[in-house]
Order: sequence, then structure tokens, then C-alpha cells
Amino acid sequence: MNRTTLHDGWTLRSAGGPVPGHIVDRTIAAEVPGSVHTDLLAVGLIDDPYLDLNEDLLAWAHRAQWRYSRELTAAPPAAGERVDLVFEGLDTVAEISLGGAPLARTANQHRTYRFDVREHLAAADGRPLPLDVLFRSALEHAEAEADRIGPRPGAYPHPLNMVRKMACSFGWDWGPDLQTAGIWRPVRIERWRTARIASVRPLVTVGDDEARVAVHVDVERSGAPVADLPLQVRIGDTRVDAVIAADASSAVVEVVVRDPQLWWPRGHGEQPLYPLVVDLAGLESWERRIGLRTVEVDTSDDEHGTAFTFVVNGVPVFVRGANWIPDDHLLTRITRERLARRLDQALGANLNLLRVWGGGIYESDDFYELCDERGLMVWQDFPLACFAYPEEEPHRSELEAEAREHVARLSVHPSLVLWNGGNENLWGHEDWGWKDELAGRTWGLGYYEDLFPRVVAELSPTTPYAAGSPFSPRRAPAEVHPNDPDHGTHHQWEVWNRVDYTHYRDDVPRFCSEFGFQGPPTWATLERAIRNEDGSPLSTDDAVWLLHQKAADGNAKLDRGLAPHLGVPDDFTDWHWATQLNQARAVSHAITHYRSWWPRTAGAIVWQLNDCWPVTSWAAIDGDGRPKPLWWALRAAFADRLLTVQQRPQGLVVAVVNDSPSRWTGALEVRRERLDGTVLAAASLHAGAAPRTVELVVLPDEVAVPADPATEVLVAELDGTRTVHTWAEDVALHLESAPADVTVEAEDGGYAVTVVARSLVKDLTLHADRLDPAAVTDQALVTLPAGATARIRVRTAVTGLEHALASWPVLRSANDLVART
Repeated sequence: MNRTTLHDGWTLRSAGGPVPGHIVDRTIAAEVPGSVHTDLLAVGLIDDPYLDLNEDLLAWAHRAQWRYSRELTAAPPAAGERVDLVFEGLDTVAEISLGGAPLARTANQHRTYRFDVREHLAAADGRPLPLDVLFRSALEHAEAEADRIGPRPGAYPHPLNMVRKMACSFGWDWGPDLQTAGIWRPVRIERWRTARIASVRPLVTVGDDEARVAVHVDVERSGAPVADLPLQVRIGDTRVDAVIAADASSAVVEVVVRDPQLWWPRGHGEQPLYPLVVDLAGLESWERRIGLRTVEVDTSDDEHGTAFTFVVNGVPVFVRGANWIPDDHLLTRITRERLARRLDQALGANLNLLRVWGGGIYESDDFYELCDERGLMVWQDFPLACFAYPEEEPHRSELEAEAREHVARLSVHPSLVLWNGGNENLWGHEDWGWKDELAGRTWGLGYYEDLFPRVVAELSPTTPYAAGSPFSPRRAPAEVHPNDPDHGTHHQWEVWNRVDYTHYRDDVPRFCSEFGFQGPPTWATLERAIRNEDGSPLSTDDAVWLLHQKAADGNAKLDRGLAPHLGVPDDFTDWHWATQLNQARAVSHAITHYRSWWPRTAGAIVWQLNDCWPVTSWAAIDGDGRPKPLWWALRAAFADRLLTVQQRPQGLVVAVVNDSPSRWTGALEVRRERLDGTVLAAASLHAGAAPRTVELVVLPDEVAVPADPATEVLVAELDGTRTVHTWAEDVALHLESAPADVTVEAEDGGYAVTVVARSLVKDLTLHADRLDPAAVTDQALVTLPAGATARIRVRTAVTGLEHALASWPVLRSANDLVART
């Protein structure tokens, strides 16, 4: 096998459509892998689409056509040699020609394409051949397909369900509508003889003292005279030799690993990875790292409904998760290093699972390898979201081809714990008015109940499959609604859309795979990317703000969410902080509730971890990679050990949540005190939560029932972990506006900010990015009862910030916010 990348020498030129005059006749250098948008941006022909109002200025690109060109010079094939032109990713509707002759047409961003070009190279006899890829408008292709087979309903106006392109490329309620085009993954020439490795699928089972890895090796033969093919498979120090018979195209080699070191999710153990090497007759070698583990999803019925519990290596795991979207709308800017930073932030927020959501892509090998290394489980949606999808040809064949490719590709990764049929499509069919509009036409059910489970069962049977999210296992919609919280997975969007976040606690779902609340990006991101053209201060009515707020009625929902808790500030700076804080509190309110109900509730996957551009959204990490206050709330609410005050039929309780491998025991010290620290009642209660359990400690009335909710607070502490509970919302509490003494000291690498509470301090946060966009802090959302101290470190190279770090608007809390509202 000889591989030659074809990434250099490409040019880009418009080929039709409403292209502006200053671009239409230009031929520019093209970066491959890349996209039209990034190439035009690189030479200054368009402005950054993420900034200000620039997204709207690029709507013409939705209907533009583009031609990528270069010369291909390659020696003619030798006798018995196969030569393939391989495109790992074309975005999306492409016509490929070589030497002026049509080679292929494609219409699927999610597939790899391989073309035998021996005849072309033989005819050229070493002369350069022009290689052209013409990209037509994906939107116009989709519109034509809707006209041909009849439209299908969905959540957005573009017919994105009619073309196999990243759905959120057409815009979403957190993302821009740019509709990219380009050669977005590697392209190369492969020259090979006799046979090549088409795929390797290691399927793992684990026994008491050994692991068995059934290594499925599929090969493609070149057309040369057939012969037996020697095959060698090594896992660590264990080697097994086999043969692929002359009349076969595959083999299964079983490798037994004695005394295996098991791969565990983060928080449950280590993540040892074994090198797996497959050698095909000395013709080609394939190497990856695998983990030895088993995974299943328990969907048994019980007195509460239908469970949905991940079980890894026989151990039930509470999922602390977040939904993942593509980390940049312009996909080719996502590097391995960037992914590593984002996944480390996921670990920092105490997550153990990421759900790769169905409106995005099958992520790169880098993503899954990095998750393998970190113990981050991956729930992988097939890329179908919020639409009815046609099952007529060629749609069904395209879906099957991409499913086969990626199920086989990803079978190697121990982090992959679930294949999911799609996002909200089963729910949408029931509740979103689709049935009348469909009038009996296909909508995707055959994918979710037949095609996808059949492909997973064939190619990766050791990986569980679910038909959708939300989804009620083994239940027809007429029997149980797909989004019933008592059965399987549940999406909670009444909160945010219609009701206050306190209603998160109305239900005890078996597994909540989507829930969330909006908040704006960090201040430094706003200053860089969301600005009025005339330089005037931002307000939420400005066109530039609204372009970066994609949610329907988003600003009004933010205000309605604020009103009962913090009030609605008039000042934009205060509003910005208030909405960020309310986002963090809303999500924390849900997570602590869900965790207190383990094992009945077996997982919480917040919407969402990351952003793909600068925007007001549900993300914990904004489009510039900065953690919002929500990230700190996730870090606290998903900690291995958590104390949370909850209401139960027996009264107010402290839930001692112990998702650690050792017992958590000791004296739970509880006190009811005034905001100034005057103790009104106290109790010392025994707590003893076994590993991976929750213990509910009922509080006696003297600490559980306040005499004056507006002036009192409940503090509970166990072994250095503290929780603080109030009986009234902040707008009704008698909070001091300046409740603490603050000192700031310069030190190597930044500053130490020491805060000593004289009265209750709620959610103290330093917005250090207002002073230095690169500044980071080591704590946020710090709540201090009277007498408590916090020491917050700020990392920055900027000097002279002592006064600013101790002052509004950098040093914030709920106290000063309520006082100013």
C-alpha cells in the first residue's frame, strides 16, 4: 500500500449562482481539507461570518456553485496494481471529473468515496490530468429532491432532510446558517496490489480472568489472481496467525487476553489501552488502540416504569453527561489540539459522557481516540435530527452506506457505548403536527426500527442501540409516549420554553438525555465578536445581538426566567451577569434533583457542552472556548460527592450523593442561621453513604423549618463538603449588597483574591476576562455563609489589577445583583 495525499496545488473559483462581482472572476488558492468560506476568508474576499452582522451578508452563498481544481500527475498502473482516488469527505453535492471525463457524482457529506482510476492513468501515460470537483448548491439540490418525492416536515424552513449534509449547516437555534461547501476531509491516491484492508472490527467479550477479542478483518481484492492471504493479529504481546482463504473476503481471528486490564469510564477506574496490529500478508498494516470492556443498557421494567441504565463491566453507571455539537461551524478548523482542550474541559466539569448529537457529524478519529484516553463515554447519534426523513431511494441507500462505514470505523473505540437512531424524530412524529402533513409518506421509522439496528447488530453487536432520543423502549406510541419520563430517555423542554426552572423537580425521569437553559457568552467574547457598527454599547434589542440569539423568543424567555429569582435588571452589564447566573442555577437545580434519585434516575445529559460560534445559547463553554458560569455549576453539581437539599414526602432532606468507590461517612453538621451567621438551631446527624449510592438524611424540624425565610439560611457540611439552602428566592432575601471583606494580592502568574464573608455571599464570581481576555480563575459561583473564607486565584500576565478585581463589574455576586436590580 502506497498512499500519496493530494492536499497541495488546489485552486478555487466560482462556478455559478449569485456570487458577488468582486469574487466571481477570482481564482484563489484553496486549502484542502478546507471549505469555500475559510478560503475566501483567508484572502479577504469575505468578512468573518462569526462577527457582528456578517452572517446575513453571506446568504448569497447558499445558492452558489464552486469549482476546486488541480493537476494530478501519477505514473500509469503497473501490472496487477490497483490505483484508487479516495475522498474521505465531500461537502456535499459534488461532480468529480478527471482528465475532462466525468468520474462520479456524490451527495453525502458523511461518506468516504473511493474511485478506481487505473484506466485514466493508463491513458494519460504519465501526463498531468486535470482533477476537478464541482460543488453545486446543497440547498437547491434539497429543494429539487423535495419537489421530486414530496416534502417532509421538520423544525426549520430549509429542506435539510433531503440531502445528507450536516443538518446544523443550515442553521439551528444556536448556530449560523452558512451552508458550507468544500473538500472537507483528506484526499489521496492509494496504489496497492493483491488486496487491501477494508475494515477491522474488534468485538470484545470479558470473562472472569480473560477477555476475548473477535477481530473481524474485511479485505478488498484488486482483481489480480486470487490466493490465500496470510493474516497476523497482535494485541499487546499476544499474536495469532490466520489465513483469509482465496475465495473469501473476510476472516474472524479470536485473540485471548489473559488477566485483562479493563477500560472504565472516568471516575470508575483506569483507561488502559492495548495496541491492536493487523498485518495482511505484508501488503498493508493496520494499527489502533483498543480497550477491553463490556457495555449494555438495562431497559428492564420495574415498579417505576422502564429503566435506562448504562452498565459497564457489569457495574451500573450514573451518566454525568453533556450534549456535543461540532466545535466549529467551519468544520475544518477543528484540530486534535482543540478537541483535546474541549474534552479536558469536559473532564474538568466532572463529566463522564458526551452525546454526539444527531444534527452534527460523525466526529473524527481524533475525537474518539481522545475520549478513549480520558474515559469519556460517547453516545453517538446517527445524524438525523428534528425532521421527518424520506426512505425512498437514493436516501435509504445513502443512509445504509454511511451507517455501515461509521459503525465499522467506530467499533474499535471502547468509549463508544451507544448508537442512537436520531434526535427527537420519534417525538416529533407524535407531537409536532407531522402526521397530517405527511399524509402517509415515509418519515424515517424504517431507519430507526429496521435499518440502523440491523447494521449495528451485524457490524458491532457488542454496542447497544436505541431507536431515538427521547425513546420509550418496547412501547408503541399509542401505548406509551416516546417522551414519557417514566420510560427510557426523556427530553425536558417545558422548562426553558414554558415554565420556571423549579418545575424540573416535578418529574423523576429514568434518564434525562436533554435539558438546558440559555445564557450569553462571556464578556470578552461579546467584546470581540458581537458589536454595534457605530460602536455604541450593546442592548438586547440591537440587530447584532438578535442575530447572535437564535432561539425563538429567546430574550423574552431569559427575562421570564429571571423575574421570580433575581429580577430583571435594566443595565445591560447586570443583565448579562444575571442571565449567566440564572442559567447556571437552573441547570444545577435539575442535576442535583436527578442525582438525588439514583438509581431510579440513571443519567443526566445537559444541553449543551460547547458552542460552534459566538452566540447566546445553552452551552457551558462559549464559542471562544471560555467557560461560562454554567461550566462551574456543572463542575459542582456533577462532583463525585455532593450534598443537596431536597424535598421528599417525609420532609426536607439532605441527599448524600456518593458516586465514588469508597464509603462516605461521618457527622453531617446542619445549622439554621441568620444571614449574618447567628445560629438559631443546629443538629449533628449520622451520614453513611455506601459507594455509588445516595443516602437521604431527614432533617429535624428545628433546622428544616425557618421562622423567617427572608432572613435565614440552612448550612449542611460533611467531611469538608458544604451545601447552602435558602427558603426564599434572592429577590425576597434580605441580602447585604456588600457582604464580604475582599483583599487582592499580586503573586507569581497573577493574583490571589481573598474573600471573608460577614453575611451570606451567594455565587461569588470573578469576571476576570473583562480585564484580560486570557485571564482564568480557579473558582466561581462560590457561596459563603457568614464567617467563611474563599481564596480565588486569577492567572493573568496583566499587572495593576488589584483594585479592579475587588470591584464591580468584575467581582460579582447575587447580592450586588439583587441590590442593583
